[in-house]
Amino acid sequence: MNVPSMPHVREPFTPIWPGALLLARGGVCDSGVMPWIKLDGAVNVRDLGGLPIADGGLTVDGRLLRADNLQDLSPADVTMLTRHIGVTTVVDLRSSYELELEGPAPLDDVAGVRHEHHPVLPEVGAATDVVAEALRAKSDRDRTRYPANPVTGHYLGYLEDRPDQVVGALRDIASAEGAALVHCAAGKDRTGVVVALALTAVGVDKQAVIEDYAASAERVEAVIDRLRRSRTYGPDIGSKPASSQMVRPETMAAFLEQMDSQYGGVGGWLADHGFTAEDLRLLQAKLCRAG
Repeated sequence: MNVPSMPHVREPFTPIWPGALLLARGGVCDSGVMPWIKLDGAVNVRDLGGLPIADGGLTVDGRLLRADNLQDLSPADVTMLTRHIGVTTVVDLRSSYELELEGPAPLDDVAGVRHEHHPVLPEVGAATDVVAEALRAKSDRDRTRYPANPVTGHYLGYLEDRPDQVVGALRDIASAEGAALVHCAAGKDRTGVVVALALTAVGVDKQAVIEDYAASAERVEAVIDRLRRSRTYGPDIGSKPASSQMVRPETMAAFLEQMDSQYGGVGGWLADHGFTAEDLRLLQAKLCRAG
């Protein structure tokens, strides 16, 4: 990607170069333009600014980004994310085993970028028979949690299995000096849930949260193509039907409904797991602007 040569300026809350957030107008989001960020080495990257807040106002551009795997970022991508958009915190939701297999990523050695690891899946180690059995058991629990949609049950499992990591991820978003970039492997499931919790906690309209989640459907084929070429993810991707990777709005709608019915809402769940009023204030200050 060719970008203008620009001096390095640290501006925590807004992009240095307003054109850095390149918009792809694909009609994905009914409430407005979906702000895809075009990179060479990642395909499911977008900014979460401009989303409507239920009681007025919008989320702020350049403060929270979401992405798929960042292992293949080009030097131009790193420049775009750090110098022009202002990413200062990477919130990585992958497992420790994924990190070990994938090795260092291009953003790891960038000065001024803080890396926070919050695995939201149970840490079951390497690919052994014990792990396979653990994964089968988890799949059974996913179906039990929400029989109508096992993917929704899987998402609820993040809250049951790793509540400390989910809350920690939201705290790191709130405390980021500049933009926080949340990612996993595909940027749709683990990332989709953590982002949905953050947006819902600060009052983003529920339909906008669902639309943002569902927008990854436009990039699923490209994501699968990338992961299929990976020695880490290729075997797993190849063993599952393509339908298992689909992103459906009803999955997130059901997840948010379950948050309301089981926990009294996202705010209630967060408060029950140590996310304080001050944490919420910081998250709101990070993501929101007044109407």
